[in-house]
Amino acid sequence: MDSRADMKLKGKINIRFILLTLIAIGITMVLSVMVFYELFKKEIMKELVTYTHILSSKESLSELDTIGDRLTAGDGLRITVISSDGQAVYDNMADIAGMENHVNRPEIIQAFEKGYGEDVRQSETLKKSTFYYAVLLDSGEVLRVARESNSIWSIFASAVPVMLIIMVFLVGCAVFVTHYLTKSIVKPIEYMAKDIYHIDNIPAYKEIRPFIDTILKQHEDIMKNAQMRQEFTANVSHELKTPLTSISGYSELIESGMAEETDVQHFAAEIHRNSNRLLTLINDIIRLSELDVTESVPSMERVDLYSIVGMTADMLMINAKKHDVTLSVEGKSSIIMANKMMMEELVYNLTDNAIRYNKKNGSVQVLVYETEKNVVLKVKDTGIGIPDEHKELVFQRFYRVDKSRSKSTGGTGLGLAIVKHIVAKHNASIAIESKVGIGTEITVAFKK
Repeated sequence: MDSRADMKLKGKINIRFILLTLIAIGITMVLSVMVFYELFKKEIMKELVTYTHILSSKESLSELDTIGDRLTAGDGLRITVISSDGQAVYDNMADIAGMENHVNRPEIIQAFEKGYGEDVRQSETLKKSTFYYAVLLDSGEVLRVARESNSIWSIFASAVPVMLIIMVFLVGCAVFVTHYLTKSIVKPIEYMAKDIYHIDNIPAYKEIRPFIDTILKQHEDIMKNAQMRQEFTANVSHELKTPLTSISGYSELIESGMAEETDVQHFAAEIHRNSNRLLTLINDIIRLSELDVTESVPSMERVDLYSIVGMTADMLMINAKKHDVTLSVEGKSSIIMANKMMMEELVYNLTDNAIRYNKKNGSVQVLVYETEKNVVLKVKDTGIGIPDEHKELVFQRFYRVDKSRSKSTGGTGLGLAIVKHIVAKHNASIAIESKVGIGTEITVAFKK
């Protein structure tokens, strides 16, 4: 990672941390003011309830004028008595003659309905709030006590200077902590950028270890795939070179006139055989490349596996006779969800391999049957067999147990590699059993 990219990454992390801190501080302070105001409201309302219950006694009502003046001067309480028709009959702070009817005030309505009521109303300037508590008296009148206090906006405004000081302090702390955290987060990434080959030795905190392990695994996969591609390219070049060399050599002999008339037919046959092998090889390479590149799930449909086996056997019957091999099919109709073209390809490759690597007067048996959970395809032959040490390798590209026999029969060494890809794309399983000189049995199990 170059220095500019490093600084850019650190800068982005720092900015986001600071923004997150500012948002958190702002939300916390706003919520704190709101919670404080709610508590403040409850305390005022609780105080008003206490005053109201004291004033509602007969003794207090009889001395309301004296008590009202004292409460006005001392506690700033406004006391109002409202008759049953909503008219004010007493107020210690205003002239009742010019007062409006109170019948529609929320706290009065509640008092008449359930015996008590409360309300908070903001003044037009939004700088003050008036808290009201009313109680229904035995006389049918309503006693209301009110107090004016700062609104939430004025409380919030008065808290702003303190909030700003706290915010500046917290942001300063956040910048310091963010700088430290950014360095600790970016440091392992810098190590990885400089020396990914020794990624296991990178000093990192435990939370980033899964991330490092994932990068290591991906790096190993990339290196492995690169090596496989390199080997595949080398193998392709080698495999293509052999038939091309033969075609070039034989055609040159014919062109130069060095070939006898009796040899021309033989040379032409060799050119034709190598051309066919070359075409088969190219087709298999293209198909394998397509399977490698395509990661999406192939289109699936209901496919009768036994029907595909039957059609494939018909196609390969002539080839089987040519190799003096008996080809037979057993089973019954078995439906699976699969890509039909891929199934035809899979059955063809397995059956064709069983014929190619068989003995003279040998046999190939293709079976389709069902178990409780699977539909099974089994291809059995009485061929040359596969040594134990080769069983895990036969699915590799261009791998041949008997190279000379494979080339003489036209095999490309890619058939089983294609089969393995198709099996994987269908979430199926494949197993191989073989004994040298006795034969091979390959089983593919598809989930129902």
